[in-house]
Amino acid sequence: MNLFLDYLTVTALFALVALPAAIGFVRERRIDRQLRVAERGEVARTETRSAAGPYRVTRRSYSKGWAKT
Repeated sequence: MNLFLDYLTVTALFALVALPAAIGFVRERRIDRQLRVAERGEVARTETRSAAGPYRVTRRSYSKGWAKT
């Protein structure tokens, strides 16, 4: 029973250490895929809009700057 718990502990610690790296790897692959699609000029399946059309972003100008004077 102790051997099983030792293996379980080592496996849990390995998963705890490797999880952030795995998440980062998956995120990088998604970004690379999006960049390849953008280079080809195609619209990604996840970013297609049905009847709403593209988002429009309006920029507001502020009379004061961001820095305190």
